[in-house]
Amino acid sequence: MGGAGGRPRRGAHVVGLTGAPGSGKSTLARALARVARARGRTVGVIAVDPSSPFSGGAILGDRIRMNDLALDPGVFIRSMATRGALGGLCRAAADAVDLMDAAGFGLVLVETVGVGQDEVDVMRLTHSVVVVSVPGLGDDIQALKAGVLEIADVHVVNKADREGADRTLAELRAMLTLVPAAADAWMPPVLGASAAREEGIEAVADALDGHLAHLKTSGELERRRRTMVTARVLRIVQDLVAETLLGPGALDADRAQLERVLRRELTPHACARALLGRAAERGRSRDVRP
Repeated sequence: MGGAGGRPRRGAHVVGLTGAPGSGKSTLARALARVARARGRTVGVIAVDPSSPFSGGAILGDRIRMNDLALDPGVFIRSMATRGALGGLCRAAADAVDLMDAAGFGLVLVETVGVGQDEVDVMRLTHSVVVVSVPGLGDDIQALKAGVLEIADVHVVNKADREGADRTLAELRAMLTLVPAAADAWMPPVLGASAAREEGIEAVADALDGHLAHLKTSGELERRRRTMVTARVLRIVQDLVAETLLGPGALDADRAQLERVLRRELTPHACARALLGRAAERGRSRDVRP
């Protein structure tokens, strides 16, 4: 959808959904999309599934769970495979967010693969992060607390109709009291929900709206946008360097260096620095060609 002067309208609220495998992220994304549609907002969904390390393919089961939304003209779902990328997302996820934003979607939901302690790329792509957990997984909160737990803007304990949900909610709330924060900082709410039954979803949607309002009034939204742009540019640089070094035939001229590592005549670090230096030389030689 175009804006003034033919420029694309931008202003989507980009929300990340992350958490441990089996926590119900896809079902929660579906429920949030339904609430957003009932409130008159259009919704884009990016669902990232893990790729097979053997075939490279992905089942894309997240899309299957949202199949009933596919007929809604106000919802667009894009399934994507990780294709070996770490961090819970895929390399093309940021481009997909840009396209949905430019298309005029009011809400863009980005669902990561099931993640662990330090897979936090979603915080560099979204304005608000929902960390989804479930009761009955033993030490799941302990496993998450050093990484994923800290990036949450909203905590959702899904499947809250299960035994032990109250304990999980209490543990999360207790742990959040130990995190130092400024007086005017956003305090992540801890909410119970049952996405499969669509219970408690309105409260989650209200919390996300409240977080967006806080970002705007505090000036944090602009800072997050700057951080997101910086992280994205640096990731593209890393990908271009990796493509230069590891593309088809890129190492053919450096087999001798690798053989020296095998013979323990050269350390892996020294070899890597030499390869990077040669790649930079090749790049400079291309730039100075007439």
